[in-house]
Amino acid sequence: MTASELPTLTILLPVRNEEMNLRVMLRITRTMLEYPHEVLVIHDAADDKSIPIVQEMQAEYPGLRLLHNQLGRGVVNAIRAGAAAARSDIVAILVADDTGPVLVVDDMLALMRENCDFVSCTRYAHGGRRLGGSLIGEILSRTANWLFFHVARSPFTDATTGCKMFRRDLFQKFGLASRPIGWAFAFEMAIKAQHLGLRLGEVPLVSIDRLFGGKSSFRLGPWFAEYLRWFVWGLRRTCANGAWRRPPIRVRVPVFYQI
Repeated sequence: MTASELPTLTILLPVRNEEMNLRVMLRITRTMLEYPHEVLVIHDAADDKSIPIVQEMQAEYPGLRLLHNQLGRGVVNAIRAGAAAARSDIVAILVADDTGPVLVVDDMLALMRENCDFVSCTRYAHGGRRLGGSLIGEILSRTANWLFFHVARSPFTDATTGCKMFRRDLFQKFGLASRPIGWAFAFEMAIKAQHLGLRLGEVPLVSIDRLFGGKSSFRLGPWFAEYLRWFVWGLRRTCANGAWRRPPIRVRVPVFYQI
């Protein structure tokens, strides 16, 4: 990709000492995406162990950039910084320790080209699966998504997944207000996308949590409180608007999930 060529897609990749996962993640991303794209690896600390990996790979990966988040610690602030720095009109959020979402980026982009404004992945429907990770985290995630789908009439079967794609010019409309606790902002984005009346899409993925090791930042108390906060916010908004009819959503199942 030349300096003057605008990328088709910007990928935001927040990191915190992901040196064990990042090299593999970037190699898979570069191999899978055959169109001009950029990857913004966003770090909070100047001594993050992910930085040397990016610097080493930049010579062979022209669209790879480092971005120092100076808006405050936490993934939500990294996403704010990344969205502001993105050069493409379409932005994807991926997770550095999960290679599964990379395999479905093309299908997410296809939905965006079919006029979706916001696309989320799902681990719980249409052939999607969740492998690995904390058992407590999985129970909470499945329970929250089941309740939100059936009670709050969410169109998403997995609103809490961090893998999202959206139009950059709509980002400010989300008005992200999540506390910097884990990936709660992704849940907030899905809820607000529903109530903003955006055109929605969903793609299944097989998620393998922390395949290459490392330590998760999952903490039951703070995470539960923040996710509950947005669950209640979304349910109250549904009640206040009388929006009991589930919004339409376009689903695209990757070819290799249909085999």
